[in-house]
Amino acid sequence: MIVENLRNSRENLELKQKEVAEFFGVHFSTVSGWETGKDTIPIQRLIEYANEYNLSLDYLFGLIAKNEEYYPIELDLNLLAINLTNLRISHNYTQAFIASKLNTNQSAYCHYEKAKYIIPTSFIYGLTKIYKKKISIDKLFGRVKKSIK
Repeated sequence: MIVENLRNSRENLELKQKEVAEFFGVHFSTVSGWETGKDTIPIQRLIEYANEYNLSLDYLFGLIAKNEEYYPIELDLNLLAINLTNLRISHNYTQAFIASKLNTNQSAYCHYEKAKYIIPTSFIYGLTKIYKKKISIDKLFGRVKKSIK
């Protein structure tokens, strides 16, 4: 879903792949790879894109059908780690269970909950499957929704 929404959002913004590539400082073939699913956009890049073009991470991940506006964020590994841990515990899941569903090992997953490493985009997408889309990626990263006036 992220592949489709990344491309759709770019097209809705009337941007060319080349313009997005210039924004990121990468070759347009990199953006093409992200949009076709050949490559996975790093979560740091996805956050930059969401911040720049006022896009919801939930929208980009296909959790909601319509974009919602959020304030920009900076990646905070400690906050993300706390939110990942709280989400897992609130569903009575173990790290081993989550790790097995993500096709990784518990010690690797533990690093995300300890703020040692940033969780990969593909694992975040995997979490949407584990939690049956009843999660908000925006909230996981601590994004605050803009209020409607």
